[in-house]
Amino acid sequence: MTRLLPPEWAPQDWLWIGFPHEEAEWPGVIARAQEQIAAYANAVAESGQEVRLLVRDAANEARAKSLVSAGVTLERRRYGDIWIRDTGPLTVIDAGERRALRFGFNGWGGKYLMDGDREIGADIARDAGLPVEEHEWILEGGAIDVDGAGHLVTTAQCVPNANRNADFSCEDAAARMREAFGVDDVIWLGDGLVNDHTDGHVDNLARFVAPNALALPVPSGADDPNAGVYADARARIGKTNLSLFDVPSPGRITMGDEVVPASYMNFAITNALVVVPTYGSVHDAEAVSAIAELFPGRETIGLQADAVLAGGGSFHCASMQMPSEPD
Repeated sequence: MTRLLPPEWAPQDWLWIGFPHEEAEWPGVIARAQEQIAAYANAVAESGQEVRLLVRDAANEARAKSLVSAGVTLERRRYGDIWIRDTGPLTVIDAGERRALRFGFNGWGGKYLMDGDREIGADIARDAGLPVEEHEWILEGGAIDVDGAGHLVTTAQCVPNANRNADFSCEDAAARMREAFGVDDVIWLGDGLVNDHTDGHVDNLARFVAPNALALPVPSGADDPNAGVYADARARIGKTNLSLFDVPSPGRITMGDEVVPASYMNFAITNALVVVPTYGSVHDAEAVSAIAELFPGRETIGLQADAVLAGGGSFHCASMQMPSEPD
């Protein structure tokens, strides 16, 4: 195998993070969303890792500058949504060198397409000095997770969805993912979280925490809206040879009358930290502790992300790591 998509716990050179700029996306809470993203950027920078915070314009840059520490680098860019996990580059190691992969992007199945979202991934990859390999089929980075040992996990709800790749079966999608990312085994889960506008991104559901090891939420309370989703995923994982670790669910989290896809699984792994989004749930501390046990070599912290979630995602969605080149 000459191509590898490194797992997130592999060494990183820096972390890109998107900074909220569109009031309509966070009505009434954009200031808090900006503060929560800034806290995330500051925590990673203070751990000793380079952070490149994307800002949209002069006013957005000034707001970010007022919130972040001197260790955070601001990069003014043309981007729409802050979800760099989905619009940013997926960097593989190919024959010992880094290469950025860019896939088609249609606004999460035609739901949300903002100015710059189709271009930002290639732009920041080229400015980082990476060759860019274009793929026409549609894929967002949050739809997949890898363990560096030949496994990739995804959901059947997303990549072969008719709103993305209408002519794909799961077998077609798996073949393309094996080729693009250098994996041997594609593990299919079913649906993602209830009301997740990404159509089932796996980074809200199940995450690799080590080679051959997946973490998955367990329902919190009888009214957990995702109890059936978790049970189905657990049954599917049980048919594999992967080890399975439990993490609490935040339970039923609502904004107004709507259940929102709050998930502790949207944690971000950096060189020294694991940053877990929290939502004001009684399960927050328990979840941070459970995830900390899975990453004994890193400090694990919880940071409030309820306002960020109002825009449709959390810390993992809002960032993309640059893996280090192998020695």
